[in-house]
Amino acid sequence: MATASAYAIFRPASVKPPVTSTAAATSLAQQLLSFKQTNPLLSQTLKLSNSAAAVAGSSSARRSFSCKSQTDPSAAKIQELHVYEINERDRGSPAYLRLSQKTVNTLGDLVPFSNKVYTGDLQKRAGITAGICVLIKNEPEKKGDRYEAIYSFYFGDYGHIAVQGPYLTYEDTYLAVTGGSGIFEGVYGQVKLQQIIFPFKLFYTFYLKGIPDLPAELLGQPVAPSPAVEPTAAAKACEPGATVPNFTD
Repeated sequence: MATASAYAIFRPASVKPPVTSTAAATSLAQQLLSFKQTNPLLSQTLKLSNSAAAVAGSSSARRSFSCKSQTDPSAAKIQELHVYEINERDRGSPAYLRLSQKTVNTLGDLVPFSNKVYTGDLQKRAGITAGICVLIKNEPEKKGDRYEAIYSFYFGDYGHIAVQGPYLTYEDTYLAVTGGSGIFEGVYGQVKLQQIIFPFKLFYTFYLKGIPDLPAELLGQPVAPSPAVEPTAAAKACEPGATVPNFTD
């Protein structure tokens, strides 16, 4: 008791008990609320700032997720390219490799091949095809075979187009365009293969995406496919003006 009395006697009157952090925060919040109520312009400014920040954030998110087709019009453009593949029986193609060692076409047999390629209007020699077919199934009821084909179309200085997919000897098919080089770098799409006379005469229609506009000399009006179609004599002879630049042979 004596100690408490002494403390009461000697404690300076100006010393106040410390304010707790909770009490200080409550007092500060009350002061801000009072200030905002007396200053409505401040509340409006804060709302506008928050709205602008939200819009900016949303716009930034939209920009970061934009896809190529939205920014590059050529990405969605489809260009048609027509070519003929003709086996003129002067390249030793095709070569049939019977890995199965059976007399009937059997799974696993290989058929490497290379034929000549002409533009769709048959006015110019464009190059060659080069690739291989793997026999998947012999289908006697359809009088033909199903192959998995992997090959390329070469167009001289213009580059090449690579394709892969089903090759059926008895009906038309679609193959995937898997890439290319030269002016065809970055290409994708598909190609329709039309059998005219198997395996000597075929007509292709490419549906190409992802590349700049093709040169005019590859885009001549195609001749309608039929067993009677033939390249011009000049194109067959590879005369000047009847080939693409440095055509592949």
